Amino acid sequence: MDSLTKLGIKQSKAIYWASGIVSICGIIFEVLFGAAGSYILGDGVKQYTLTISLFLTGMGIGASISERVTKNLITSFIWIEYSIGLIGGFSTFLFFGVTAFLPDGTDAIFLYSITLIIGALTGVELPILIRKANDIGVTLRKSTARVLFSDYAGGLIGGLLFAFYLRPEFGLVKTAFMVALVNVGVAIWVLFYFKKEIARFRLHLISGVSIFLVLLSGIFWGDEAAFSFEQKLYRDPIIHHEQTDYQQIILTKEQGDVRLFLDGQLQMSSTDEYRYHETLVHPAVASADDPERVLVLGGGDGLVLRELWKYDDIKHVDLVDLDPAVVDFAQSDYDLLRLNEDSFSDPRVTVHHEDAFSFMEKAEQFYDVIIVDLPDPNNESLNKLYTLQFYQLLRNHLDPGGTVMIQSTSPTFATDVYWTIDYTVQQAGLHTENLHVDIPSFGDWGFVLAKREPADGVLESIDIQADTTFLTNEVLQGLGLFGKDIDREFRDEDGNAFEFQANTLIEPILLQMYEKAWRNY
Repeated sequence: MDSLTKLGIKQSKAIYWASGIVSICGIIFEVLFGAAGSYILGDGVKQYTLTISLFLTGMGIGASISERVTKNLITSFIWIEYSIGLIGGFSTFLFFGVTAFLPDGTDAIFLYSITLIIGALTGVELPILIRKANDIGVTLRKSTARVLFSDYAGGLIGGLLFAFYLRPEFGLVKTAFMVALVNVGVAIWVLFYFKKEIARFRLHLISGVSIFLVLLSGIFWGDEAAFSFEQKLYRDPIIHHEQTDYQQIILTKEQGDVRLFLDGQLQMSSTDEYRYHETLVHPAVASADDPERVLVLGGGDGLVLRELWKYDDIKHVDLVDLDPAVVDFAQSDYDLLRLNEDSFSDPRVTVHHEDAFSFMEKAEQFYDVIIVDLPDPNNESLNKLYTLQFYQLLRNHLDPGGTVMIQSTSPTFATDVYWTIDYTVQQAGLHTENLHVDIPSFGDWGFVLAKREPADGVLESIDIQADTTFLTNEVLQGLGLFGKDIDREFRDEDGNAFEFQANTLIEPILLQMYEKAWRNY
């Protein structure tokens, strides 16, 4: 085998490896943009759908453009990788800056534009590599198949890397810079493999090394700068910032007001959280015949447990929260410990870290009280916890004489969402009572109390004996009154009576209703 043939084999292998590696980078950028959109813009399903669609569309545009690239294939590939490195590396960093400083809506335009551009550049890569592999002397069938295999296999690896390692370990900003470094590194590596056929080699090398160093510096200072951008999104100074396997935890504090955010959504404010948690817990416990066994779905901050421990009759509590990092944080942070009064240290509680729907499907126990303290149904994974099927599971694990209490978003800001939740609970075979309370940090907030037995008049019969800051028996009765504009017989925008439909796994109607209701808030 002569030296020219050996060189061709080495160059072919370099092309196959380059194809696989850059495809890993491409798929990571694709899902990275979806994750960034979910965090900032909300509605994860919508954002992933848009970013994947735009990325694939961009790839199609790029593949079409690649037909015009007929000369200097390797040089073109190298500068495509340099471009992906620069644009992709700074993508999420700039996205946070745009969100913090520019008008609403600009961030979405920026994200979708970047997605389309990176998709187009990625779409140019593969055809160029295939043509170069053919030029080296390998048959078309074999070279195409090998490059495609490397590309597709790299896509799987990229998706797994992002989901299980990069995002939880490094976050969105640092991950973008790290992946961009790989793109540029591959370009420099290919540059050396084809050194003899590249004009102005030194210029391309110096350019690549310079871009590499810029991106490397982004790994070290990008997170800090992006954090200052993110701080603009919150009213108060951030005192804790953590990216877990499931979500982003942020704690802010200003003049004694401690606020907990999960994925950018406010979960509680220390100035008024007692209004929410007292309303969520005490009517349910006080209206249960024998509240010995309690199930809490959500409640990882420990504040529901704090209220439950005011009842000596409670013998055992199962608390189900998907993210162990939230519970660990609630047991270690000074401000949260002060608020929840170290509620997790009580031996009566058993914590389960799993999905609430899966837990209910497997559960064999029956409960006297079930507290549903879950985030609003603003994405697919949360929507299933507001479906007919989920409420049927709750009913099937509720003891006769027991009570379910469900946080159900705002009947003022999302009237149709609130009453659809109530209707769905009723369709599961439970009788409901409705109540809402003013919480300054949230606004008017609604709850659905449900029982197996008819619940009419249950609020009037409740006698709360526990020590509370806000809730009294008289106040509780008033919480069951709704104004005409937000009552069950409310009208739609055209003045027609709202037609109720149960929210189900097959027809998740609550998602669009929720997005529409909160669009202007």
